[in-house]
Amino acid sequence: MQNYYYNPNARSTTVVAFARGDVNGDKIPDRVYVTGTKESDVAIIKNLTLVIQDGVTGILTQVPLNENMGYNPTLFLGDLTGDGVRDILITIPTGGSGGTTYNYVYTFVHNNLRLLFDSDVYNQMYQYEVTYKNDYKVEVFSSINNTKYLIDLTLREPEYLNEIYDTNGKLKSAVTGWVDPISGLYPIDFDSNKIYELLVYQKIAGRYHADSLGFIQNRLKWNGSMFVFDFQDLAIFGFQAE
Repeated sequence: MQNYYYNPNARSTTVVAFARGDVNGDKIPDRVYVTGTKESDVAIIKNLTLVIQDGVTGILTQVPLNENMGYNPTLFLGDLTGDGVRDILITIPTGGSGGTTYNYVYTFVHNNLRLLFDSDVYNQMYQYEVTYKNDYKVEVFSSINNTKYLIDLTLREPEYLNEIYDTNGKLKSAVTGWVDPISGLYPIDFDSNKIYELLVYQKIAGRYHADSLGFIQNRLKWNGSMFVFDFQDLAIFGFQAE
């Protein structure tokens, strides 16, 4: 990490996201940027970097993001830790077919930049098993809270079910799916106390990626030192009633 005076119009970089608010706690709005370099013929943005310009001195602090390539990054400033100072949430769509995102939360209190949340670390901690069962069921197991869910497939189209099950509802062969890395991360003030929790979506895939079965939704809260698991549910898709 280094401090320097930043020119957002420099040819080598482009501002791809911008937000304004007090992030160091001195009550003076600061400027927060995500910068990167664009290739002329593709939409992907490389060398993504967080840059914070102090509202009083004009000095900026920069840090390259761990996953520093993606599409159309977004910035959100809000209090995620309860200290009364806005934190910095960066979301970067990866551009892959799964619609996954890279996500980072930083604090800059007293001009000290610290990483509080890294989607790569989260994805390693939150593990799942997706297993097709007899009688048109899919079992989803979440290891973080030792919890099982059952998804009912009986409303799926007959062609889909006939590829997997025999006429008695028994599996023709073992079938497993998976849960994607973070598919979306949203700051929401569930308690209406002006402190945001993090709502994390992860897509559940069946036999192939377009075979969407639903979403795992995890709510995370700050415990004073890290974002920890608070609540989980599983959302499924409905079907048009006849």
